[in-house]
Amino acid sequence: MFKILKKLYNWVLSWADRKSGPIALCFFSSIEAIFFPVPPDPLLMALCLGNRKKALFFAFLCSICSVTGGLVGYSIGYRLWELTKDFFFSYVFSAHTFERVSILYHNNSFLAIFTAGFTPIPYKVFTVSAGVFKINIFIFFLASILSRSLRFFTIATLLKIFGREIKDFIDKYFNLLTVIFIILLIGGFILLRNI
Repeated sequence: MFKILKKLYNWVLSWADRKSGPIALCFFSSIEAIFFPVPPDPLLMALCLGNRKKALFFAFLCSICSVTGGLVGYSIGYRLWELTKDFFFSYVFSAHTFERVSILYHNNSFLAIFTAGFTPIPYKVFTVSAGVFKINIFIFFLASILSRSLRFFTIATLLKIFGREIKDFIDKYFNLLTVIFIILLIGGFILLRNI
């Protein structure tokens, strides 16, 4: 399994050498905020490592496209929920998770969206549900732009400053980091279920 993941990691890094790498980053950042299960972070890292001078530009692209995708998710929830809810409940998130998010919105919608945008908690659950629950669009946009920018610019800045050392670290501890990443991703879903 780790050999397959290592090949996938190397394939993702290969986008840094392609002209279409930034376009792929924009695409995956956008759809991840709506339904796609893989976060854009690995591709962002690959592009930053491939061209450290453009690291902050890549973070900017990733942030803007992720928030744009989030706004599309919000619009789907706001306007098309009745038409799309079967798809989302079948393939993207559970009805139970969806209801848990509504409780988080009731407590503090800004903090709920900000936390989802910055951590491994699935952001897509919050983008779509924010529209369904009619969360104030300004609060949604502000929390999204702050959290997504903070997340992606932190990654890009670290890679810009410590690029070679971090790449060597990732290569050396790839198996362990993969396990930690998967645990964090699954943990985000479990956290939503148990809140």
